[in-house]
Amino acid sequence: MKRIYLSYIDSFKGLSKEVWWLALITLINRAGTMVIPFLSLYLTQNLGFALDNVGTIMTCFGLGSLIGAWLGGKLTDKIGYYKVMLISLLLSGSLFIGLQFLQSFHAICLGIFVLMIVADAFRPAAFVALIAYSKPENKTRTVTLIRLAINLGFSAGPALGGIIITSIGYAGLFWVDGLTCISAGILLLYILNPKKAKVMDNQKNPNPTSAYKDKTYWIFIFAMVMFGFAFVQYFSTIPIYYSKSYSLSELEIGLILAMNGFLIFVLEMPLIKYMEGKPWSKITNMMVGFILVGLSFLVLNLFSWIGILIIGMLLMTLGEMIAFPFSNAFAMERSKKGNQGEYMALYSIAFSISHVFAHNYGMRSISNFGFNVTWYAIVLICMIGILLLLLLKKYTKTHPSNE
Repeated sequence: MKRIYLSYIDSFKGLSKEVWWLALITLINRAGTMVIPFLSLYLTQNLGFALDNVGTIMTCFGLGSLIGAWLGGKLTDKIGYYKVMLISLLLSGSLFIGLQFLQSFHAICLGIFVLMIVADAFRPAAFVALIAYSKPENKTRTVTLIRLAINLGFSAGPALGGIIITSIGYAGLFWVDGLTCISAGILLLYILNPKKAKVMDNQKNPNPTSAYKDKTYWIFIFAMVMFGFAFVQYFSTIPIYYSKSYSLSELEIGLILAMNGFLIFVLEMPLIKYMEGKPWSKITNMMVGFILVGLSFLVLNLFSWIGILIIGMLLMTLGEMIAFPFSNAFAMERSKKGNQGEYMALYSIAFSISHVFAHNYGMRSISNFGFNVTWYAIVLICMIGILLLLLLKKYTKTHPSNE
């Protein structure tokens, strides 16, 4: 037991102080994002919208996320990651608080769209900050630490969110979301000010290439769109599946989602350190992640036992633990070819595109064909993603610039 504990502690060694502070800021911010996993339930149960309307609202969510990621990348290359992160946190906090006062369909579509533009400008800026604050050899573990912060917040957030909903209603979620974003912005202002923070990796390409002209990177991005298409179902259609097919309450749904975050917090760092020590490429590891996420949907159709919900979540969690750190590290390494904000924005945009289409598809597919057909389609999408990664692996052997 002591040996396991020491191995776990050792997996965190070598990371910079700035990375730890960034992880804490991320934890505070993420702990308040309890609105997101309950958004589809809020729209259907509290405001009474039909599934088709919810799908349209979630498309606005994705479009705002896409534009925000693109804008965040552009601004990061223009004014720097620190200013973009600070503005995004403070302004999105205010917008989260205001969102609860919107009631009509069109007002909510516009409100979600604007909120996500501001909120997701944070993501490419944060990725570039990770590059700056970590040594080249620590990139994958740095990403993993930030994901631990995200998932620790996500572990506490849904459980707390379920308690808040049952005690004081949905309005409390928006206040917590907004205040935690603002708190994270204040902490960033005082702790990670560029005059105080130590940059550890400031390598720049004197003749940067555009990420939009990097063919190898585009194959990777399309694969990530497929992965995101499957993954984001856990934030929209899966909670509805839990509610409609198994009659779970908001608190029970929150606890299942919280299990995902807790397992990632406990297991991901040692798992990534172990896999980094193996002669497997980042692309191979990503494929393993795809397979596990696809299986998480397949088992929901193969078994009707309520315990399969836990097994499905375990499979998705393992897939997420493997796919995200290695895909993120691949993108960060590739970004050294050109404008880092542009590269990391494209990585964020891949998941934004998934938000644009995946939520709407999922809601409409469930409405028209039911859950079983929808889950089989998601498995097929995961298979397409694996084929794209196989193509990427072949392409990097003939264009080995950054693999």
